[in-house]
Parts: sequence; C-alpha cells; structure tokens
Amino acid sequence: MTSTSTMRVAGVRAALTIGDILENPHFPAALRQAALKLVAMHDDAPRIVRYVADLQKWLLTQASLALHFEHATDPSRPGLTAANLVAFLVDSNVASRNTAVAHLAELRNYRLLLDLEEPGDRRSRPLGFADIAETLARQWFDGHLKSLDMLDDGSRYEQSLADPRLLWHAHPRMARRLFYDRGWSEPPESVDVFVRTGSGSNILHDLMARLPQGRPPEERTWIGPLRISELTERYIISRSHAQRVFARARELDIVGWERPGNKGNFWVSERLIRDYRRWQAVKFAMIDDAFQWTLSRASGSL
Repeated sequence: MTSTSTMRVAGVRAALTIGDILENPHFPAALRQAALKLVAMHDDAPRIVRYVADLQKWLLTQASLALHFEHATDPSRPGLTAANLVAFLVDSNVASRNTAVAHLAELRNYRLLLDLEEPGDRRSRPLGFADIAETLARQWFDGHLKSLDMLDDGSRYEQSLADPRLLWHAHPRMARRLFYDRGWSEPPESVDVFVRTGSGSNILHDLMARLPQGRPPEERTWIGPLRISELTERYIISRSHAQRVFARARELDIVGWERPGNKGNFWVSERLIRDYRRWQAVKFAMIDDAFQWTLSRASGSL
C-alpha cells in the first residue's frame, strides 16, 4: 500500500447530514441497493461475512481496519496490535479487553489477519490485514458510495475507482466516528434485536431489501411469503437460532406472519422500517463526511 501519484481533487462538496439523507426521496431506493450489495457480499464470501454479521464484531473489525490503514498511510501512527486495539476501546462500551483480543485471534484463524513479524508477545505482535480483507472493505465502501451517489447524482463511486487511496484515508475517520457515535453503536431496540446476534445483520438487510418499492411504510408492510428455512440455508445458521431471533422480534411486535406457525405472508412494522432507516442514515452520513473530508485535504499527494 504505497502512494506514487498525486490524487486529483474533483467534486468536493458539503457532506450530507443525517437529516439530508432521511429527507431525500431517493433514500429508500439507495438503501435498498446498499442492502442488496451487503447480501451479495455474504453470498460471495459467506464464511467471512457471516462472522462479522453482528454489530460488536463489525465494530471491532472496523476499528482494526482503521489502525491498519492509519499505519499504512502514516508509519508514525500506531499499527494494529492487540494492545493498540484495546487502547482504541477506551471510553467506549463496545467490548471488553478480552473480547477485543479474542476477536483478533478469530480474524487470524479466518486468515483475514496475518503476522507481520515472527510471533512474540501477543499484545505487541504487529498484525496486518490480508488482501481478501481489504478487497471486502473496498467492496463495502464503494457499494455505499454508489448508493450515496443516488441521493445527489454524485460521482463518489467513480472517484474511488479512479484513486483507490481514498479508502485508505477515509476509512479510519469513518470508523472512529461510527465507533463512538451512539446513534450507530447503540441502535434502537427494534434494530438491536437483529444486529446483536450471529448473522442477524444479514437477515435484517435481507428483510429490508424485500420491501415494496415506491411506497411509504405502513403500520404493517407486507413483503410476501417468507420461510425461516430459506434464511437458515442462505445465512448458514441453525433453525433454532433463527427462530429465537424472530421470536424476540415478534415479542416487540415489529414483524410477523399472517397465519400461525410462521405461515403465509410476512409483514414488517413501520417502527422497524423507520428505525432501520435512521440507523443506516447515521452510517451513510459518516461515510460521506469521511469521503468529502479526504477530498478536501488532498491538495497534494496523499
């Protein structure tokens, strides 16, 4: 990851705010596109994406990537080690020290993280992300830029394709802001019931991608037949796990089936749709902020 050319600055504009995004009539369509992209990423790499498909693991992975990119673009910054990730957690309620260290160990088991030096003290051992991890991060980032472009006919996606270094510099700012933004790290209860479970984020994105297009949310928005077995097969989870997730959601009266026994057409509540959209709007706003910030400071070579 080295910089050998000067980045061309074009199309710098004020970042969209959460309010801007929520009020934009194209946001439901843009959000559907993003959800479909996230589901497609799971289908392409189910073993990896499935592992980080709960919010705590997602946040820890993004924090780890931030340290990785910061050090790669500025060697004077702390690199990714267990000790530095623990330091990243200070003043947050995201995870304990032991959970963070265990997460790095799991990322190594998945071959997403590699030792940069001979194994030594686990806390100070330098780690780096494998190419596949950066590829997935880039797909995630570019997919959201493409959805943001739908809101204002922007050119973020094309700019990212033209200069891959945008990701390296924008990602840490985005990750750090999301990590400490309670609007993202502590989602509404209706969203939380999904995203705090294994593969729950995937299931929620899947449900939202099925919403009928061009219609405002109703008290109950019907999305057609839905079988739990369909979700368990796609997202590689047990039937009992999926049933527990939906049982908790039904207790909140945010989803349901028209007939007993989880049969017939499936509905999603207006509350869940609106909570999901506001939660996602926080992420979209942080990505755009980081993207525009990176462009604005690129007066020379990054």
